[in-house]
Formats: sequence, structure tokens, C-alpha cells
Amino acid sequence: MSEREKRRVLGAARVAEELAGGGVSASTRGGSDGATRPASDVEDPALPARLTEAFATLSGAPVPAADRLLVEAQRRGLVDIAYGLIETPVGRLLAATTRRGLVRLSFTWEENQEGVLWELSRRVSPRILEAPEKLAEPRREIEEYFAGRRRDFAMALDWSLIQGYHREVLEVTNAIPYGQVSSYTGVAVATGRPAASRAAGNALGANPIPIVIPCHRVLRRDGSLGGYGGGLHVKRFLLRLEGVTGFA
Repeated sequence: MSEREKRRVLGAARVAEELAGGGVSASTRGGSDGATRPASDVEDPALPARLTEAFATLSGAPVPAADRLLVEAQRRGLVDIAYGLIETPVGRLLAATTRRGLVRLSFTWEENQEGVLWELSRRVSPRILEAPEKLAEPRREIEEYFAGRRRDFAMALDWSLIQGYHREVLEVTNAIPYGQVSSYTGVAVATGRPAASRAAGNALGANPIPIVIPCHRVLRRDGSLGGYGGGLHVKRFLLRLEGVTGFA
């Protein structure tokens, strides 16, 4: 079984556990959107037994069964996070979305994919499954951006992973127009904390939704690139794609 298949089966097993009642109230079930649903809306008395049996052992779990579970879980609203891969000119991206919107976009060559999924399961919801079809809008907009046909992203974002001052910094960053740049100091000033350029840099470095929240548009005051989670070669590519020149 490939690593991808193992991830899908593991996610399916988590949902099977949820359906079987593990860790969730018997009377209500809630999702990442905070909504509470009556158990009768999401439970089939025969389903937990079938799924628990199907996913009792990961090593022998058939992938088609995981696919069937995915369809059933989506129908019942039990998938809080759907993830998949998006191919781009700078490499493959791992994207994850919730009911609120895109929550994570990860450079797969810089970040451990298992670690990203674990972070999502710990901080957002353990009910996470691979479901590339749920990423149609983010995929389309990202492809349009790289093709030069899109300057502004219209997709909804889920800011669940961005808290406190990091959110202030990234909200300022999200307002930097296509083809323009700011500096770490400029972003700090815009948040009302002009001496916090280092903290602003830390927030930008921890951006969970790069490209869409355009932290690549923030440079040092001297015009040099500074840092970038996806690598400086990607930052250069994105800036050139947007027609930015003059950076060191």
C-alpha cells in the first residue's frame, strides 16, 4: 500500500471511529463550522458496525472501501477538512479546505506532508480525508493565477490557524495589491506597531496560506528578498510572474 493510500485509509478510519461514536456525544455532533447536528441526521444504526469492521486493521484495509466511506461521510457532512494536491509551475502544493474556505496551502518540498495533516487534525479537526474534488475552486483560481489570468483571489479563506498578531500582519499582507511590494517594517507600521518588524517577519514566515495570502510581496527595506517558506527561488518566480522588478 502506498503512502497516499495509507493516508486515505487512516483518514477513513478516523471518520469510521466518529461514526461509531468515539469521542462524540451520542446526542449531537458538531463540525468545524461550529454547527451542531442531531445524531439522527448523521447516524445510520448499521453503518458504524460496517465501517468499524472495514477499517479495524489499516494494513489490510481496501482502498475502494475508503473511497466508499468518503462518499458516505461527505453525504452526511462528517468531513470537516478535505485535502488534495495541486500541480503548479513551482511544484506540487498540498491544499486543505473546510466549510469556511481554504485553511492550508503547503509547499510539499519544504514541509512534511504528514506533519501538515497532523497539525490540521490537532488544531482544526481530526475528521480529515483526501477529497480532491472539494478543491475545485482553489485549484481553478491558483491555476489562473499562474497562467497570468488572475490578479485577485476570490476564494473564501478559513483563518482558523492564524491568531493574534499573526492575523493582524497577514490581514495587512492580504491587502497588498498584485504587482506591488511592501517591507517588513512597512507591514509592522500598518499594524500600528512600527517597532515590530521582527514579529511581523515571524508572522509572515508562519503564513499557512502562502501565495493566496501574498507574503511573497514583502521584502526587506533595502529591496533584498528576505525569507520565504517555499524557498527564495519560488519568491523570485512569484514576483517576476507579477511583473515586479528591482528586488535584489
